[in-house]
Amino acid sequence: MTAGPSARFSVSAAIRAALLAREPRAKVMAARAVVRDWRGGRLAPVFDTPMPERPGRPERPELLPPGRMPKRGRGGSERARVALWHALAHIEFVAIDLALDMAGRFGGQMGEGFVSDFLSVAADEAMHFALLGRKLRGLGSFYGALPAHDGLWEAAEKTRHDAAARLAIVPMVLEARGLDVTPATLQRVRAAGDENGARILERILDDEIRHVRIGTSHFVALCARRGETPQSTWKKLVESHFRGALKPPFNDSARLAAGLSRDFYASIAC
Repeated sequence: MTAGPSARFSVSAAIRAALLAREPRAKVMAARAVVRDWRGGRLAPVFDTPMPERPGRPERPELLPPGRMPKRGRGGSERARVALWHALAHIEFVAIDLALDMAGRFGGQMGEGFVSDFLSVAADEAMHFALLGRKLRGLGSFYGALPAHDGLWEAAEKTRHDAAARLAIVPMVLEARGLDVTPATLQRVRAAGDENGARILERILDDEIRHVRIGTSHFVALCARRGETPQSTWKKLVESHFRGALKPPFNDSARLAAGLSRDFYASIAC
């Protein structure tokens, strides 16, 4: 006999457990397990468990305010290379939690398609982190060897009250910024002869376009349900919840492929 929905573990409880996992490997494995169990119908679409205020974090890296982060070093030095890949690994590690928290915190109001989309994002981020961790080990280092900044999770804390605000800031600002800066990083890495690193960045860029598209499509749909104009609502939310500046150059083609046309961001770019 097949167990009914009431006999299944709730998806919110499974997501909370993954968020609270501290060690990097444990978090990657927990995130992947949530995605597998959700896709396999082993998790009930029930949101009876609150998300934690902060996710679990390993003892290392030391988390610093962005302004206290040490310089990466010059050019193609070994120190600079390790610092680059470590910074990227940290972004992807936090991105696992951002995607999990999105699904667990707002899935009850946004629906099962929303949960499926952001759990798929979490699976991608876990894969990216695993690739970057392997890259660091190939350079004789590891995730946690250097300090990292805590600014990404601050965005989640500031938008924990509103799905529209979270969508506006995380996928449509922070991840969209990755579309802008990754191509130049990819070119530098390839010019330095690191084809393995270039392939990793190509994979991340392709996936991030999809992630921004997911966030933008859900934001537009939410605005439609609320009777709001997406572009003007997005601008108001960015002005209220994002303390940084939107600075060009923008990767307009990648942003457009992700559904983020210039009429969203051109008027508030610095």
